[in-house]
Amino acid sequence: MKTILIAEDEPAISRVLKAYLEKAGYRVEQAFTGDQAIEVFVSCSPSLVLLDVMLPGQDGWSVLEQIRKRSSCPVIMLTALGQLEQKLAGLNQGADDYITKPFVAEEVVARVNAVLRRSPQLIVDEAVKYFGSLKVNLRARTVTLHGVELDFTPRDLSLFLFLAQHPNQAFSREQLIEHVWGVDYEGSDRAVDLAIKRIRKTLENWPASEGEIRTLRGLGYQLYVQEQT
Repeated sequence: MKTILIAEDEPAISRVLKAYLEKAGYRVEQAFTGDQAIEVFVSCSPSLVLLDVMLPGQDGWSVLEQIRKRSSCPVIMLTALGQLEQKLAGLNQGADDYITKPFVAEEVVARVNAVLRRSPQLIVDEAVKYFGSLKVNLRARTVTLHGVELDFTPRDLSLFLFLAQHPNQAFSREQLIEHVWGVDYEGSDRAVDLAIKRIRKTLENWPASEGEIRTLRGLGYQLYVQEQT
């Protein structure tokens, strides 16, 4: 049974979400402050987090940052703020989706189901991959080259980790947007090209004999590697 962590300081909202998610077959843990959210996250290793932005103590952005240092667990932000800037901020910091209050509980359950479908939980044995001198830890969301951690933006890291989960497979821009940016993304698919350009720059010292990100005309992009472990 998959566990959902609800980090929401309004008990009534948390209680309703808990009831609907349990009805949908999930196990639910609750937290009502930012500090408590981190403690519960570490203790229960949830499959997904519903994270309110305006938590007391550490706010949702800080909690999201702490989660991303530890895990690739999907996170859906909950907030009363409806501005586009807030939504983009959350997605750029590594959130997987964004729901604005007030919302219908059935919609939240549907979003949880959708995010979990496109973000399957990693098997521990498959969480770390080595591509020559490049080490990719999918669970910890880190990439190291010759033992030195590489610095990606959150979105670029999510894109590269997705490609690393599926080495030697080609993905179109549309597929990458759906899996990494999310189905609600309304920007240009040029964002994929720009992200790939930045990732290649970050990986510039990775020997081409071990692997590279290739552009396949008419197909899209792939992480081509010589060997996988």
